Amino acid sequence: MTFSVGDLFLILPELLVITAACIVFVLDPVLRPSDKDGLVWLSLGTLAICMGLTASQMRAPVEVFNGLVVIDAYGAFWKLLLYFVTGLTILLSHSYLKEERLYFGEYYGFVLLALSGMMVMVSAADLLTIYLGTELMSLSLYVMVGLKRSEPRSLEASAKYFVLGAFSSGILLYGISLLYGATGSTRLPAIAAAIAGQSLDDPLLMFATILLAVGFGFNLAVVPFHMWTPDVYQGAPTSVTAFMAVASKAASFGAFLRVFIEGLGGLKANWSAIFLLLCLATLVLGNVVALVQTNIKRMLAYSSIAHAGYALIGVVAAGRLENSLGIASVLLYLALYTFMTFGAFAIAAMLRKDGIEGDEIQDFTGLSKRQPVAALLMLIFMVSLAGIPPTAGFIGKFYVFMSAVEAGMTWLAVIALIFAAVSAYYYLRVVMVMYMREPSDVADGAPQLVMSPTLSIVLACAVAGVVIFGIYPNPLVQLAMQAVLTLK
Repeated sequence: MTFSVGDLFLILPELLVITAACIVFVLDPVLRPSDKDGLVWLSLGTLAICMGLTASQMRAPVEVFNGLVVIDAYGAFWKLLLYFVTGLTILLSHSYLKEERLYFGEYYGFVLLALSGMMVMVSAADLLTIYLGTELMSLSLYVMVGLKRSEPRSLEASAKYFVLGAFSSGILLYGISLLYGATGSTRLPAIAAAIAGQSLDDPLLMFATILLAVGFGFNLAVVPFHMWTPDVYQGAPTSVTAFMAVASKAASFGAFLRVFIEGLGGLKANWSAIFLLLCLATLVLGNVVALVQTNIKRMLAYSSIAHAGYALIGVVAAGRLENSLGIASVLLYLALYTFMTFGAFAIAAMLRKDGIEGDEIQDFTGLSKRQPVAALLMLIFMVSLAGIPPTAGFIGKFYVFMSAVEAGMTWLAVIALIFAAVSAYYYLRVVMVMYMREPSDVADGAPQLVMSPTLSIVLACAVAGVVIFGIYPNPLVQLAMQAVLTLK
C-alpha cells in the first residue's frame, strides 16, 4: 500500500484526535489533580478544530490509502454528530466524575480513543478497516464501563461487556472472512461488483451476510443480540452510559449502513427480510420489557433497544425504495435521538441520594416541587422520546414511518405506531412521578440535583436541539439527504 501527504491531510481529524488522546495519557501522570481540568479543555479544543476540518469535507467521495478509507459527505455527517456527542460527554463527565470522586484524567484519553475508532468506522471502505475501528472503539469502552473500580456492579458490567463483545467480534471477523472467500476482496466496491446479480442462494454468501448482521447487531443492540445492554448501561458510570447509548450506536449504524448499502446493496431483497424480522422483535421486546423497569438507566437501556428498532424501519424500507429516503430517515432519526437521550441521561447523572447517585425512577418523586426547571427539562426529553409533537422525537418517527409507507409497508408503520403508544406509558410514568407525587422529606435523605456550569451547557444544548429541530427540522433533513447522496 502506498499513500501520499495528501492522504494524511484528508485524515487529519483522525490524526488530531489520536494525538490529543496520547497527549492526555502522557500528561495525566505528571499533572497535579488541580491542573487536570486542562485535559478537558485540550479535548474540547481538539474537537472544535476537527469539527471545522470535517465540515469542509461535505463533498464528492475521495478515496485515500488505496481505497481503504473514503472521505465523503456521508462520513462527514456522522463525524460531526460524533464530535458533538463527544463534546457533550466530556462536559457532562467534568462535573460527574468529581461528584463520584473519580479523579481519572486518562478517562478523557479513552473517550478520544473511542471517538477515533468511531471515525474510522464511518469512513472506512474496507471491511478489515471497519473491524479495526470497531475494536478500537470497543476496547476503550470496556475500560470506561469499569471505571467505578470500587463497585462490583461496574466491574461486572465491564466483564460482561468484554466477554460478549469478544464473542461478537469473533462472529463479525468470521463473517468478513467468509465474505472474502465468496467475493475475493474485503473492499466494499469490489464486493458490490462481485455479488452483482447474485442472491443468497450461494450458501457461503448467505452465511457471510448472516454473520455480518449478527456482528453489527451486537453493537446496534437489536434483539436478540441485546443481552448485554441493560446490565452494562446500569453498571457503567452514567456519563459513559450516555456516550455508549448515543455515540457508539451512531457509529455502528454508520458503518452498518455503508457495508449493507455500498457493499451488499445487490442483496437488498434478501437482507431487508432479515432486518424486518430483527426490527419487529426489537420493537416488541424493547418496548414491552421497558414497561416493568424501576431503574431509570435500565428503562433507558430498553428504550435504546426500542429506538434501534425504529431506526431499522428505515433500513428495511431502503431495501425496497429506489430513492434515498429510507437511509436518510435513519441518519435523521439517530441525529435527533442524540439530543433527547443525552438530555435524559444528563438529568439522571445529576441526581444524588445520600451522597451517591440515585438512579431509581422513584428517586424522581416530587422533583417538580424541589427542582422545577430540571423537572421541566426531563418532561421535554420524555415527551420527545415518546414521539409526541412538537418535539424532535416526533420528527424522527415521522420520517422513518413515512419511509415505510412509501416502501409499501404501511402495516409496519402501523405496528411501530402502536408500540410508540406503548412506550408513552413508561416515559410518562417518569413525568407522573415528578409532577403528581409529593416529594420526600429532605431530612430523610431525599434525592437532590447537583448542578454545575458544564451540566447547564449540556442541558441547554440538548433541550435546544429537541425544541428547535422539533419545530424546524429542515436544515437537518437537508444535511441528511445530502450525506446519503454520496453513498454508491
